[in-house]
Amino acid sequence: MNPSERGEGKGPPEGRLAYLGTLAGGLAHEVKNPLSTMLINLGLLREDLQAAPENPERILKRVGILEREVKRLDQLVQSFLRLARGFDLAPKPTDVNGLLRELVEFVEPEARRQGVAIRCSFEESLPSLRLDRGLLRQAILNLLVNARQAMPKGGDLLLRTSLDGASAVVEVTDTGAGMSPEVLARCFDAYFSTKKGGTGLGLSMARRIVEEHGGSIEVWSEVNRGTRFAVRLPVHGGSPPSP
Repeated sequence: MNPSERGEGKGPPEGRLAYLGTLAGGLAHEVKNPLSTMLINLGLLREDLQAAPENPERILKRVGILEREVKRLDQLVQSFLRLARGFDLAPKPTDVNGLLRELVEFVEPEARRQGVAIRCSFEESLPSLRLDRGLLRQAILNLLVNARQAMPKGGDLLLRTSLDGASAVVEVTDTGAGMSPEVLARCFDAYFSTKKGGTGLGLSMARRIVEEHGGSIEVWSEVNRGTRFAVRLPVHGGSPPSP
């Protein structure tokens, strides 16, 4: 096969170009909203300073809005760059169960305040996998946050690992509102979100990270019943974690 048939020497494959085009168009649309808010509040801040410099509370409120929008804009740009450029994986033997236990400790305080109970069921014979620990952590964390946010009035969040042939499986299940078929079909689309103020990049990034590891994500959901995400990762002949 010559280079042109492999898509080499002529830039990215057509599918990747289309994906980047979708990302760029979505980014341009998303950037407009925080920029507009920033410009309006800058004008109001100028008026406040001119008319009532002795009133710091109003000024600080405007500044707070600007800071929030700047941070959101920065997150959008950084996420776009990570998605567009791909990830430079640094795989190392990783105890997936251990990583998940650390994540539970991290998210449990906020989950408890929200009335969400986290229940774990780990396959203890799960072998260590060659993974980029930091990136996998980000992917699973995105799924856990998504599950918690789906249960604003509380519920159960089940985190489970298992072995299925040559794959290790990590499942994140919630008892939240679930997704309609229309939302389910688009849940991994970049910049698609049903949450107010959401960037719509969490699930898209999670899927991209998992796919970069040679894995996949499946999702099942039913309105008023909940949602289950299953991350499948290749075992690649790993060894059992040390006790």
